[in-house]
Amino acid sequence: MKSIAGVKVADVVSVYSSAPGDLFQLMFGQQIHIGGMKASIDLADRAAIAAGMNGVDLCCCNGPDMRFFVRFPNVASIVGLDVTEAIVERGRRMTHEEGLDDKIRFILADASQSGLPSASADFIWSEDAWCYVPDKPKLIAEAARIVRPGGVIAFTDWVEGPAGLSDSEAQSFCGLMTFANVEDIAGYAKLLSANGCEVSVAEDTGRFASHADLYINMIEMQFMYDALKPLGFRTELLETFLAGFRFLSGLAHAGKIAQARFIARRN
Repeated sequence: MKSIAGVKVADVVSVYSSAPGDLFQLMFGQQIHIGGMKASIDLADRAAIAAGMNGVDLCCCNGPDMRFFVRFPNVASIVGLDVTEAIVERGRRMTHEEGLDDKIRFILADASQSGLPSASADFIWSEDAWCYVPDKPKLIAEAARIVRPGGVIAFTDWVEGPAGLSDSEAQSFCGLMTFANVEDIAGYAKLLSANGCEVSVAEDTGRFASHADLYINMIEMQFMYDALKPLGFRTELLETFLAGFRFLSGLAHAGKIAQARFIARRN
């Protein structure tokens, strides 16, 4: 695991409560993760998440994956936790507007100490969000505590790729993304196993590089005005933002960062 000093949860809250969070929403759509709904369908199918189940989305953002689960796999209920108040309130409004309040509940809380009952969920879910959580051992332990025996933990996350990050690259990457640290595939698999889970999938999705290029092209070729609006139409700020994504694209094409998927069952 590569780490940097000085990044706190409050810094992540600040990002997602301000213009950068709005830009991420524009670039990624409602589902702020690489691959969007197609990626959600793929992961849910492979994890055998089905109608009637009860789930927990740790680091749920504004709840798009929860609304996906209610509309498509038709889960019975799902609880989402996020630490950013503005995002949670937005999610509650969006969920109410779609008439899905009866199956979806939001909690403003740290995903590493949720307060939810032990063995209370059929599945634990997250997409590209645990990279923001500083204490990953504590987070995985919490996920394993909440899911019932035989239940599934399914998530994707941004990880260090097989080519590895140099110390300077890791510092730049984590600083750019407001990550206190970045785990790798083997590290996550080890944490899951150490918390009583049998890991069936721990692999690179192969999506990061192509999608990073897509997001840059979307802004440069179609959504430049939309992207400038939350930045007060300051073109230099948008160029700085895009330069950051070009850096991510370069790392991804070099195999130094990746989006990875994980599926594990609680023993």
